[in-house]
Amino acid sequence: METNEIIQKILRGTTEVINIENLEKKIQSKKVLRIKAGFDPTAPDIHLGHVVLLRKLRHFQDLGHQVDFVIGDFTALIGDPSGRNQLRPRLEPVFIAENAKTYKNQALKILKEEQTNFIENSQWLGELTPATLLSLTSRCTVAQMLARADFKKRFEDNIEISIMEFIYPLLQGFDSYALKSDIELGGADQKFNLLMGRQIQEALVEDWKFTEIMNCILKNQVQDKLGTYMTRLCDVLLTDEFKAAQEPQVIIMMPLLEGTDGVQKMSKSSNNYIGISESSDEIFGKVMSISDDLMMKYYEYLTDFDFKEIKELHPKEAKLKLAEEIVHQFHSNNHGLAARNNFERTFSLRDIPEKIDQFDIKTSSTYLLLDVLIEARIVFSKNEARRLIKQGAISHDGIKINDENWLVQKGILKVGKRRFLRLI
Repeated sequence: METNEIIQKILRGTTEVINIENLEKKIQSKKVLRIKAGFDPTAPDIHLGHVVLLRKLRHFQDLGHQVDFVIGDFTALIGDPSGRNQLRPRLEPVFIAENAKTYKNQALKILKEEQTNFIENSQWLGELTPATLLSLTSRCTVAQMLARADFKKRFEDNIEISIMEFIYPLLQGFDSYALKSDIELGGADQKFNLLMGRQIQEALVEDWKFTEIMNCILKNQVQDKLGTYMTRLCDVLLTDEFKAAQEPQVIIMMPLLEGTDGVQKMSKSSNNYIGISESSDEIFGKVMSISDDLMMKYYEYLTDFDFKEIKELHPKEAKLKLAEEIVHQFHSNNHGLAARNNFERTFSLRDIPEKIDQFDIKTSSTYLLLDVLIEARIVFSKNEARRLIKQGAISHDGIKINDENWLVQKGILKVGKRRFLRLI
């Protein structure tokens, strides 16, 4: 692939890249890049919200690069403060360890095992000395921390912020330094933490250079000849390790995927998530419950389908195709097709009386749902229809309708719990 094609593949579904010029240089270097992403094992299930990022990691693997899948067993003890309006309850190490065990098997449903390093950040963070940690804290100011949106709001609302929470982004940044990351991926809410990785990489390399030079001076200060000192200093400056000091990592930010409610970020705590370890029927049914608008985001972030082709499909067929594809990613193609058939069979027969009214949509003055409901005398006003749609009380072949401008098609229309209409 040409560089432009590679960049376009990488950029699909991203929200921001810092910085694009360095990304192009790294891609053009033809070297195997180290792509980092961190996951704190605060819950046992990986869901589609995580998959947005995991799929982008897989794109890099398909291009020949190596992924560092950092399991934040150490940082999970603190808890990521991103987007939080209060201090996260402390998690027990045993609970964290149990969750971490499940991550590898789940992640390998998407990532290539031979190109994935699963690493726990306690390997290096657990070895930090107090002196090193104090040095690390000097690399960020209180003003920087309080400029961060979530901290700023909590400070203004007089909600406590612990010093421990200030430490979290510094430790995440140190992960990048320890791994010599070329690129780090994270959610759009992670920008502060991701930038800290760049800052720590630059700062600690400068510290290392200064230390090497000072060691050179101390070792040679007893020498009588200045030439001996200068020769030793030049030797240090010309070493490959010194010249290969870390460049700040490129940052690629991914969008936060809304859950099945279409409002909140997908998470287990909000009970709006689709877990990748769930059964094929569960995944299929949950995907079918999302809105048409959200469906297009799922297509962009969770598939490689061509948008133009998808937009030409009827919304119902597009959603069925999406649900089938997502099941296929975590089970198999046969499971996806079986889940589709099971869904269509179940929702075309369930709870439908033997005799229901029919309505020929060709006789309607319009194909808009609101007009058909009135013409068929299912509702008495458009306001009543809008209220029912808003409440999620209207469905077509088992799929909730949440758009008042929805165009009718043949099938079974269900309004409330007991009213049915066969559209022909």
